[in-house]
Amino acid sequence: MQAQPFTESDAALAEVTVRALAIQDRGRWDAYVQAHPDATFFHRAGWQRVIEDAFGHRTHFLLAERGGEVVGVLPLAEIKSRLFGHSLGSLPFCAYGGILADHDAAYRALDEAAQALSGKLKVGALEYRNQIAQHAHWPTKDLYVTFKKAIEPEIEANMNAIPRKQRAMVRKGIKAGLAGEIDADTTRFFQAYSASVHRLGTPVFSRKFFRLLKDEFGDDCEVLIITLDGKVIASVMSFYFRDEVLPYYGGGTDAARAVAGNDFMYWDLMRRACERGLKTFDFGRSKRGTGSFDFKKNWGFEPTPLYYEYFLVSDREVPEINPLNPKYRLFIQAWKKMPLALANAIGPHIVKNLG
Repeated sequence: MQAQPFTESDAALAEVTVRALAIQDRGRWDAYVQAHPDATFFHRAGWQRVIEDAFGHRTHFLLAERGGEVVGVLPLAEIKSRLFGHSLGSLPFCAYGGILADHDAAYRALDEAAQALSGKLKVGALEYRNQIAQHAHWPTKDLYVTFKKAIEPEIEANMNAIPRKQRAMVRKGIKAGLAGEIDADTTRFFQAYSASVHRLGTPVFSRKFFRLLKDEFGDDCEVLIITLDGKVIASVMSFYFRDEVLPYYGGGTDAARAVAGNDFMYWDLMRRACERGLKTFDFGRSKRGTGSFDFKKNWGFEPTPLYYEYFLVSDREVPEINPLNPKYRLFIQAWKKMPLALANAIGPHIVKNLG
């Protein structure tokens, strides 16, 4: 929702009440999210359980009501780490977040409640992961962009829309005999994903995290496995929300590059989305200046800025907890050399505090 000058009276604001989400309200919360035009998959109530059970973090999901009706929601999670600091955000581990509201009074009530909570918790900063700028006077992080593109109604039209060089890679995977299949389990997915992030020098999430995602979101969280002669080549976990597909966690094994495994994987996902009648392929966020950014650009997707906004409480500057920060370079190089089994054992204890 685009921020507008507040036009409603203080009396209108007083009519809006904000409270913590209760278990019995989850259905109402999700119904509101499903109907709100600016909502994303990451606003769903299920993230509360996933974040609490997978990482042990406290969540603060705020529900705004007026006259007994839901008029706004704000999912928040708190990360408290000796190494990476103390923060409150909407929403850690998610590309998008921030306030959803029907009107200015609801938006303001949720915003003020979140700022008050950040002071009470004594966090360093409150972070909103917005797709549209909301607070012109807050410091921002110009690091992330998102890539979205319309899915054409015909499969061949989607193939032809891929730039020539990348289209050749897709056809290379087809010629190699790669095949895609939907997997009800996350075991094979984790095999490909963990190998991929290890090569990048990034700590891996726990197996439990991915099992919880699949369990919580059901068919809206889908695992696609790419195989060659029965062996796993690549895999991606995608989220579905309304008429969108969002490939969010993915990667390939060492054998993927020789047969264009990742290119074929995203094509197979796009083809399946087309057959289902979906309208938008959301390639997710990437950091500027990274291989992931270049890969998505090469697929013909154009970047759109994301507005990560910060209300500084005790921090004096915006936190810079990301792999592009120079102080983490030595750590990344050392992590790449670590045996995969050891990295998979240690990684979840680190990555849970990164958000």
